[in-house]
Amino acid sequence: MISYNTITDRKLRFALVGCGRIAANHFGAIEQHADRCELVDVCDTDPAALAAAVARTGAVGHATLASLLASSQADVVILTTPSGLHPQQAIDSFAAGFHVMTEKPMATRWQDGVAMVKAADQAGKRLFVVKQNRRNATLQLLKRAVQEKRFGRIYMVNVNVFWTRPQDYYDQADWRGTWEYDGGAFMNQASHYVDLLEWIVGPVESLQAYTGTLARDIEAEDTGVVSLKWRGGAMGSMNVTMLTYPKNLEGSITILGEKGSVRVGGLAVNEIQHWDFAQPHAMDDEIKNASYSTTSVYGFGHPLYYDNVIRVMRGEAEPETDGREGLKSLELLVGIYRSARDGQRVNLPLEF
Repeated sequence: MISYNTITDRKLRFALVGCGRIAANHFGAIEQHADRCELVDVCDTDPAALAAAVARTGAVGHATLASLLASSQADVVILTTPSGLHPQQAIDSFAAGFHVMTEKPMATRWQDGVAMVKAADQAGKRLFVVKQNRRNATLQLLKRAVQEKRFGRIYMVNVNVFWTRPQDYYDQADWRGTWEYDGGAFMNQASHYVDLLEWIVGPVESLQAYTGTLARDIEAEDTGVVSLKWRGGAMGSMNVTMLTYPKNLEGSITILGEKGSVRVGGLAVNEIQHWDFAQPHAMDDEIKNASYSTTSVYGFGHPLYYDNVIRVMRGEAEPETDGREGLKSLELLVGIYRSARDGQRVNLPLEF
Protein backbone atom coordinates (compact mmCIF):
# COMPACT_ATOMS: atom_id res chain seq x y z
CA MET A 1 0.00 0.00 0.00
CA ILE A 2 1.44 3.37 -1.03
CA SER A 3 1.70 5.98 1.72
CA TYR A 4 1.10 9.50 0.40
CA ASN A 5 2.26 12.70 2.07
CA THR A 6 -0.57 15.04 3.05
CA ILE A 7 -0.61 18.84 2.83
CA THR A 8 -2.43 20.50 5.71
CA ASP A 9 -0.30 23.51 6.72
CA ARG A 10 -0.69 25.61 3.54
CA LYS A 11 -2.67 25.97 0.33
CA LEU A 12 -2.39 23.18 -2.23
CA ARG A 13 -0.42 24.39 -5.27
CA PHE A 14 -1.39 23.58 -8.84
CA ALA A 15 0.43 24.02 -12.14
CA LEU A 16 -1.54 23.78 -15.40
CA VAL A 17 -0.19 22.62 -18.75
CA GLY A 18 -2.23 23.41 -21.88
CA CYS A 19 -4.12 26.72 -21.85
CA GLY A 20 -6.81 25.87 -24.43
CA ARG A 21 -10.60 25.68 -24.24
CA ILE A 22 -11.04 23.45 -21.20
CA ALA A 23 -8.37 25.25 -19.16
CA ALA A 24 -10.89 28.00 -18.35
CA ASN A 25 -12.99 25.47 -16.40
CA HIS A 26 -9.93 24.61 -14.33
CA PHE A 27 -9.05 28.27 -13.72
CA GLY A 28 -12.60 28.87 -12.53
CA ALA A 29 -12.60 25.84 -10.25
CA ILE A 30 -9.31 26.85 -8.62
CA GLU A 31 -10.64 30.38 -8.12
CA GLN A 32 -13.71 28.96 -6.35
CA HIS A 33 -11.45 27.11 -3.91
CA ALA A 34 -8.99 30.00 -3.41
CA ASP A 35 -9.14 29.50 0.35
CA ARG A 36 -7.53 26.07 0.01
CA CYS A 37 -5.54 26.10 -3.25
CA GLU A 38 -3.71 28.33 -5.71
CA LEU A 39 -2.42 28.19 -9.28
CA VAL A 40 1.31 28.95 -9.34
CA ASP A 41 2.38 28.01 -12.89
CA VAL A 42 0.86 27.75 -16.38
CA CYS A 43 2.40 26.38 -19.55
CA ASP A 44 1.59 26.48 -23.27
CA THR A 45 3.59 26.33 -26.49
CA ASP A 46 1.28 28.96 -28.01
CA PRO A 47 2.55 32.40 -26.87
CA ALA A 48 -0.89 34.03 -27.21
CA ALA A 49 -2.65 31.34 -25.16
CA LEU A 50 0.10 31.49 -22.54
CA ALA A 51 -0.08 35.28 -22.29
CA ALA A 52 -3.86 35.15 -21.85
CA ALA A 53 -3.54 32.54 -19.09
CA VAL A 54 -0.88 34.53 -17.26
CA ALA A 55 -3.02 37.66 -17.51
CA ARG A 56 -6.07 35.91 -16.07
CA THR A 57 -4.39 33.93 -13.31
CA GLY A 58 -1.23 35.80 -12.37
CA ALA A 59 0.65 32.50 -12.44
CA VAL A 60 4.22 32.17 -13.73
CA GLY A 61 4.26 31.36 -17.44
CA HIS A 62 6.37 28.65 -19.11
CA ALA A 63 6.83 27.92 -22.80
CA THR A 64 7.80 24.29 -22.18
CA LEU A 65 6.85 21.56 -19.74
CA ALA A 66 10.53 20.97 -19.02
CA SER A 67 10.86 24.55 -17.80
CA LEU A 68 7.83 24.21 -15.56
CA LEU A 69 8.95 20.91 -14.05
CA ALA A 70 12.44 22.28 -13.37
CA SER A 71 11.30 25.29 -11.37
CA SER A 72 7.71 24.90 -10.18
CA GLN A 73 6.82 24.68 -6.49
CA ALA A 74 3.48 23.06 -7.34
CA ASP A 75 2.19 19.88 -5.76
CA VAL A 76 -0.06 18.77 -8.63
CA VAL A 77 0.46 19.19 -12.38
CA ILE A 78 -2.82 19.52 -14.33
CA LEU A 79 -2.74 18.22 -17.91
CA THR A 80 -5.27 19.92 -20.20
CA THR A 81 -3.22 19.19 -23.30
CA PRO A 82 -4.20 17.02 -26.32
CA SER A 83 -5.03 13.52 -25.04
CA GLY A 84 -2.20 11.79 -26.88
CA LEU A 85 0.33 13.92 -24.99
CA HIS A 86 -0.95 12.97 -21.53
CA PRO A 87 1.03 9.74 -21.04
CA GLN A 88 4.54 11.09 -21.52
CA GLN A 89 3.74 14.38 -19.81
CA ALA A 90 2.32 12.50 -16.82
CA ILE A 91 5.31 10.15 -16.65
CA ASP A 92 7.73 13.11 -16.84
CA SER A 93 5.79 14.90 -14.09
CA PHE A 94 5.87 11.85 -11.81
CA ALA A 95 9.62 11.50 -12.38
CA ALA A 96 10.08 15.16 -11.40
CA GLY A 97 8.23 14.59 -8.12
CA PHE A 98 4.73 15.88 -8.90
CA HIS A 99 1.26 14.42 -8.54
CA VAL A 100 -0.84 14.58 -11.73
CA MET A 101 -4.42 15.47 -12.64
CA THR A 102 -5.28 14.73 -16.26
CA GLU A 103 -8.28 15.65 -18.37
CA LYS A 104 -10.24 12.98 -20.23
CA PRO A 105 -9.37 10.67 -21.76
CA MET A 106 -6.23 9.86 -19.79
CA ALA A 107 -4.62 8.43 -22.97
CA THR A 108 -5.54 7.39 -26.50
CA ARG A 109 -3.91 3.95 -26.25
CA TRP A 110 -4.58 1.23 -23.70
CA GLN A 111 -0.91 0.45 -23.02
CA ASP A 112 -0.19 4.15 -22.46
CA GLY A 113 -2.91 4.38 -19.81
CA VAL A 114 -1.52 1.31 -18.05
CA ALA A 115 1.97 2.85 -18.18
CA MET A 116 0.67 6.03 -16.52
CA VAL A 117 -0.80 4.07 -13.61
CA LYS A 118 2.41 2.08 -13.18
CA ALA A 119 4.54 5.24 -13.27
CA ALA A 120 2.37 6.85 -10.58
CA ASP A 121 2.72 3.78 -8.36
CA GLN A 122 6.48 3.59 -8.85
CA ALA A 123 6.89 7.28 -8.01
CA GLY A 124 4.53 7.07 -5.04
CA LYS A 125 2.39 9.84 -6.52
CA ARG A 126 -1.33 10.24 -7.13
CA LEU A 127 -2.93 10.17 -10.58
CA PHE A 128 -6.31 11.89 -10.81
CA VAL A 129 -8.44 11.52 -13.96
CA VAL A 130 -11.06 14.25 -14.41
CA LYS A 131 -14.59 12.84 -14.64
CA GLN A 132 -16.53 15.94 -13.66
CA ASN A 133 -19.83 14.73 -15.11
CA ARG A 134 -20.02 12.15 -12.35
CA ARG A 135 -20.64 15.07 -10.02
CA ASN A 136 -23.81 16.17 -11.88
CA ALA A 137 -26.73 16.11 -9.42
CA THR A 138 -28.84 14.21 -11.97
CA LEU A 139 -26.28 11.44 -12.37
CA GLN A 140 -25.56 11.26 -8.64
CA LEU A 141 -29.25 10.56 -8.09
CA LEU A 142 -29.30 7.91 -10.84
CA LYS A 143 -26.18 6.28 -9.42
CA ARG A 144 -27.81 6.08 -5.98
CA ALA A 145 -30.92 4.49 -7.47
CA VAL A 146 -28.80 1.77 -9.07
CA GLN A 147 -26.73 1.25 -5.91
CA GLU A 148 -29.86 0.83 -3.82
CA LYS A 149 -31.19 -1.68 -6.37
CA ARG A 150 -34.37 0.27 -7.07
CA PHE A 151 -34.43 -1.00 -10.65
CA GLY A 152 -34.30 -4.63 -9.59
CA ARG A 153 -32.64 -6.39 -12.48
CA ILE A 154 -31.56 -3.97 -15.21
CA TYR A 155 -32.70 -5.09 -18.65
CA MET A 156 -31.75 -2.35 -21.12
CA VAL A 157 -29.58 0.76 -21.24
CA ASN A 158 -29.33 3.40 -23.94
CA VAL A 159 -26.95 6.36 -24.17
CA ASN A 160 -27.26 9.06 -26.85
CA VAL A 161 -24.86 11.89 -27.63
CA PHE A 162 -26.32 13.94 -30.47
CA TRP A 163 -24.06 16.97 -30.70
CA THR A 164 -22.48 19.00 -33.45
CA ARG A 165 -18.88 19.96 -34.15
CA PRO A 166 -18.46 21.93 -37.40
CA GLN A 167 -15.37 21.60 -39.55
CA ASP A 168 -13.93 24.85 -38.22
CA TYR A 169 -13.87 23.30 -34.72
CA TYR A 170 -11.48 20.63 -35.97
CA ASP A 171 -9.52 23.16 -38.01
CA GLN A 172 -8.63 25.14 -34.86
CA ALA A 173 -5.61 22.92 -34.26
CA ASP A 174 -3.69 20.26 -36.17
CA TRP A 175 -4.14 17.68 -33.40
CA ARG A 176 -7.94 17.72 -33.40
CA GLY A 177 -9.56 14.64 -34.87
CA THR A 178 -6.26 12.75 -35.20
CA TRP A 179 -5.77 9.21 -33.94
CA GLU A 180 -2.44 10.02 -32.31
CA TYR A 181 -3.50 12.95 -30.16
CA ASP A 182 -7.29 13.15 -30.01
CA GLY A 183 -9.43 10.27 -31.23
CA GLY A 184 -12.92 10.89 -32.53
CA ALA A 185 -16.45 11.41 -31.29
CA PHE A 186 -16.32 8.54 -28.78
CA MET A 187 -12.89 9.25 -27.31
CA ASN A 188 -13.09 13.03 -27.16
CA GLN A 189 -16.57 14.53 -27.11
CA ALA A 190 -18.47 11.52 -25.73
CA SER A 191 -15.87 10.03 -23.41
CA HIS A 192 -17.75 11.13 -20.28
CA TYR A 193 -20.80 9.27 -21.60
CA VAL A 194 -18.74 6.14 -22.27
CA ASP A 195 -17.73 6.44 -18.60
CA LEU A 196 -21.41 6.19 -17.56
CA LEU A 197 -21.71 2.73 -19.12
CA GLU A 198 -19.44 1.20 -16.49
CA TRP A 199 -19.72 3.67 -13.61
CA ILE A 200 -23.50 3.52 -13.37
CA VAL A 201 -24.46 0.15 -14.85
CA GLY A 202 -21.43 -2.03 -14.02
CA PRO A 203 -18.78 -4.08 -15.83
CA VAL A 204 -19.32 -4.65 -19.56
CA GLU A 205 -18.94 -8.23 -20.81
CA SER A 206 -18.70 -7.57 -24.56
CA LEU A 207 -19.42 -5.01 -27.25
CA GLN A 208 -19.68 -4.56 -31.01
CA ALA A 209 -19.25 -1.20 -32.73
CA TYR A 210 -19.50 0.57 -36.05
CA THR A 211 -17.86 3.94 -36.63
CA GLY A 212 -17.66 6.24 -39.63
CA THR A 213 -16.30 9.57 -40.79
CA LEU A 214 -19.37 10.74 -42.66
CA ALA A 215 -18.92 14.47 -43.09
CA ARG A 216 -15.85 15.93 -41.36
CA ASP A 217 -12.34 16.08 -42.80
CA ILE A 218 -10.63 14.28 -39.91
CA GLU A 219 -8.79 10.98 -39.35
CA ALA A 220 -11.07 9.66 -36.61
CA GLU A 221 -14.84 9.12 -36.53
CA ASP A 222 -17.54 11.77 -36.38
CA THR A 223 -20.33 9.18 -35.90
CA GLY A 224 -20.66 5.73 -34.35
CA VAL A 225 -22.89 3.15 -32.70
CA VAL A 226 -22.07 0.38 -30.24
CA SER A 227 -24.09 -2.55 -28.89
CA LEU A 228 -23.22 -3.74 -25.40
CA LYS A 229 -23.85 -6.63 -23.05
CA TRP A 230 -23.13 -6.23 -19.35
CA ARG A 231 -21.94 -9.00 -17.07
CA GLY A 232 -25.17 -8.60 -15.12
CA GLY A 233 -27.15 -9.55 -18.23
CA ALA A 234 -28.36 -6.12 -19.30
CA MET A 235 -28.11 -5.21 -22.98
CA GLY A 236 -27.97 -1.80 -24.56
CA SER A 237 -26.56 0.62 -27.06
CA MET A 238 -24.74 3.91 -27.41
CA ASN A 239 -25.30 6.26 -30.34
CA VAL A 240 -22.89 9.14 -30.96
CA THR A 241 -22.62 11.78 -33.65
CA MET A 242 -21.03 15.19 -34.02
CA LEU A 243 -23.18 15.93 -37.08
CA THR A 244 -26.49 16.98 -35.49
CA TYR A 245 -28.16 19.82 -37.39
CA PRO A 246 -27.95 22.66 -36.56
CA LYS A 247 -26.66 22.51 -32.97
CA ASN A 248 -26.22 20.24 -29.94
CA LEU A 249 -29.47 18.36 -29.32
CA GLU A 250 -29.13 15.67 -26.67
CA GLY A 251 -26.88 13.95 -24.15
CA SER A 252 -28.92 11.24 -22.41
CA ILE A 253 -28.98 7.93 -20.59
CA THR A 254 -32.06 5.70 -20.27
CA ILE A 255 -32.21 2.69 -17.94
CA LEU A 256 -35.07 0.17 -18.04
CA GLY A 257 -35.29 -2.37 -15.27
CA GLU A 258 -37.52 -4.90 -13.57
CA LYS A 259 -38.94 -2.35 -11.13
CA GLY A 260 -38.11 1.02 -12.60
CA SER A 261 -37.41 3.15 -15.63
CA VAL A 262 -35.43 6.40 -15.80
CA ARG A 263 -34.36 8.78 -18.52
CA VAL A 264 -31.85 11.54 -17.81
CA GLY A 265 -31.62 13.79 -20.84
CA GLY A 266 -31.37 17.39 -21.92
CA LEU A 267 -28.37 18.90 -23.66
CA ALA A 268 -25.91 17.14 -21.37
CA VAL A 269 -27.68 14.74 -18.91
CA ASN A 270 -28.89 17.80 -17.01
CA GLU A 271 -32.63 16.97 -16.85
CA ILE A 272 -34.43 14.07 -15.21
CA GLN A 273 -37.15 13.56 -17.83
CA HIS A 274 -38.63 10.28 -16.60
CA TRP A 275 -38.40 8.72 -13.14
CA ASP A 276 -40.74 5.84 -12.30
CA PHE A 277 -40.19 3.09 -9.72
CA ALA A 278 -42.43 0.41 -8.25
CA GLN A 279 -41.63 1.50 -4.71
CA PRO A 280 -41.45 5.12 -3.48
CA HIS A 281 -38.26 6.35 -1.87
CA ALA A 282 -37.08 9.52 -0.13
CA MET A 283 -34.77 10.32 -3.05
CA ASP A 284 -37.83 10.85 -5.27
CA ASP A 285 -38.26 14.25 -3.60
CA GLU A 286 -34.87 15.32 -5.00
CA ILE A 287 -35.81 14.97 -8.69
CA LYS A 288 -36.86 18.57 -9.36
CA ASN A 289 -33.88 20.07 -7.57
CA ALA A 290 -31.46 17.75 -9.36
CA SER A 291 -32.32 19.04 -12.84
CA TYR A 292 -30.62 22.24 -13.95
CA SER A 293 -30.28 24.44 -17.01
CA THR A 294 -27.02 24.47 -18.92
CA THR A 295 -25.57 26.11 -21.99
CA SER A 296 -22.34 24.14 -21.58
CA VAL A 297 -21.88 20.48 -22.42
CA TYR A 298 -19.03 20.47 -19.89
CA GLY A 299 -21.53 20.79 -17.05
CA PHE A 300 -20.62 22.38 -13.73
CA GLY A 301 -18.71 19.54 -12.13
CA HIS A 302 -15.12 20.83 -12.19
CA PRO A 303 -15.34 22.73 -8.86
CA LEU A 304 -16.84 19.63 -7.21
CA TYR A 305 -14.11 17.47 -8.69
CA TYR A 306 -11.45 19.86 -7.38
CA ASP A 307 -13.01 19.71 -3.93
CA ASN A 308 -12.37 15.97 -3.87
CA VAL A 309 -8.78 16.35 -5.11
CA ILE A 310 -8.03 18.99 -2.48
CA ARG A 311 -9.51 16.87 0.30
CA VAL A 312 -7.56 13.81 -0.91
CA MET A 313 -4.31 15.77 -0.86
CA ARG A 314 -5.13 16.98 2.66
CA GLY A 315 -5.74 13.40 3.80
CA GLU A 316 -9.48 13.96 4.30
CA ALA A 317 -10.93 11.75 1.53
CA GLU A 318 -10.29 9.00 -1.00
CA PRO A 319 -10.03 9.83 -4.72
CA GLU A 320 -13.29 9.63 -6.66
CA THR A 321 -11.51 8.85 -9.95
CA ASP A 322 -7.88 7.80 -9.80
CA GLY A 323 -5.82 6.24 -12.57
CA ARG A 324 -7.28 2.77 -12.14
CA GLU A 325 -10.81 4.16 -12.31
CA GLY A 326 -9.80 6.10 -15.42
CA LEU A 327 -8.62 2.89 -17.06
CA LYS A 328 -12.15 1.48 -16.94
CA SER A 329 -13.54 3.98 -19.45
CA LEU A 330 -10.32 3.88 -21.51
CA GLU A 331 -10.77 0.12 -21.79
CA LEU A 332 -14.29 0.61 -23.17
CA LEU A 333 -13.07 3.25 -25.63
CA VAL A 334 -10.24 1.06 -26.91
CA GLY A 335 -12.66 -1.88 -27.14
CA ILE A 336 -15.06 0.21 -29.24
CA TYR A 337 -12.31 1.20 -31.66
CA ARG A 338 -10.94 -2.34 -31.92
CA SER A 339 -14.40 -3.70 -32.66
CA ALA A 340 -15.08 -1.09 -35.34
CA ARG A 341 -11.66 -1.63 -36.92
CA ASP A 342 -11.76 -5.43 -36.96
CA GLY A 343 -15.50 -5.92 -37.53
CA GLN A 344 -15.68 -8.24 -34.54
CA ARG A 345 -17.20 -8.46 -31.10
CA VAL A 346 -14.70 -7.50 -28.39
CA ASN A 347 -14.78 -9.29 -25.04
CA LEU A 348 -13.70 -7.48 -21.88
CA PRO A 349 -11.45 -7.14 -19.99
CA LEU A 350 -8.84 -6.45 -22.66
CA GLU A 351 -6.16 -8.16 -20.59
CA PHE A 352 -5.98 -10.13 -17.38
